Amino acid sequence: MRAHERARRLPQRFHQAFHGHQGRRGEPPERLQEGLIYRSESMQEVIGLAHQVSTLVSPCLLLGESGSGKSLLAKYIHSNSPRRANPFVVVNCASIPEQLFESELFGHKRGAFTGANSDKQGLFAKAEGGTLFLDEISELPLMMQAKLLHVVQEREYRPVGGTKTLKTDVKLLAATNRNLFSMVQSGAFREDLYYRLNVFEIVLPSLRNRLEDLVPLIYYFLNYYGKLYGRSKRMGDDALKVMQRYDWRGNVRELSHVIERLVVTVEEEEIRTTHLPSSVYEINLCERGQAASSLDKALENVERKMILGAYEKLKSTRKIAKALNISQSRASRLLRKYK
Repeated sequence: MRAHERARRLPQRFHQAFHGHQGRRGEPPERLQEGLIYRSESMQEVIGLAHQVSTLVSPCLLLGESGSGKSLLAKYIHSNSPRRANPFVVVNCASIPEQLFESELFGHKRGAFTGANSDKQGLFAKAEGGTLFLDEISELPLMMQAKLLHVVQEREYRPVGGTKTLKTDVKLLAATNRNLFSMVQSGAFREDLYYRLNVFEIVLPSLRNRLEDLVPLIYYFLNYYGKLYGRSKRMGDDALKVMQRYDWRGNVRELSHVIERLVVTVEEEEIRTTHLPSSVYEINLCERGQAASSLDKALENVERKMILGAYEKLKSTRKIAKALNISQSRASRLLRKYK
């Protein structure tokens, strides 16, 4: 039985993603699962696989482009698992300084190092009995990869400065937007850890590869942000057509940010083509041969070259941030934008 057929038979509670918006005659309605709005066959198959994985103890690797919904899928897996009543703990591996990784994951004992004035519980302990979600696992330093491998294999760890080994019972989920297999081949990621984490693999399709979901998502975010800010908006037909021609490299996250900006900044009730961000509008003009170069586009090209050039040499958002004198969060955001 195919995964999407299994998904149809699952006991699901589907809800309308927004008020008053229905699929056209003959089309399936939009579906909402833990914040995952979809109509497409490909996402229905993903949900079916996630539901199967949720009942298992083994680790699962979530792959997909930045902004495609890996964090939401991880929450869905946890909330449909036998561990749903226990903690769901998220670790952003790109945001933890390398020297603090071990302490953050495993905790430490008082006096283990300078500044350790008391015992600290690590994230594995906080997730005990529940799910630990390692987001951006590709940013995990090699030293910590070896330590994590031991935890996955033996289901035990030792706090920094501790003498006793502690048993752990957590379900591990890991996610990345990078090609981990290529990182294994280049030596940037441990092969043994890769196969330990990749017992089950779920690949989320990009938004441009599931365009059936675009319009439902647009109306969902219009409704969501309209309620949040108390500003009712509707999307004009021309603007909607332009948005359907855009490729959404930032996926659902980019779409969410664009709709939020439009709801907040547009004074009229109807959102028209001229209200759309230049990144969306100008690309469509280029397709029709009407666009000319602009200062914004020139600056964006320079920004792209600098961030990608720095990435090729440094391979780390922390090092890129230091080299370009910007914050690490901005370096990560720009890298996701252009890579």
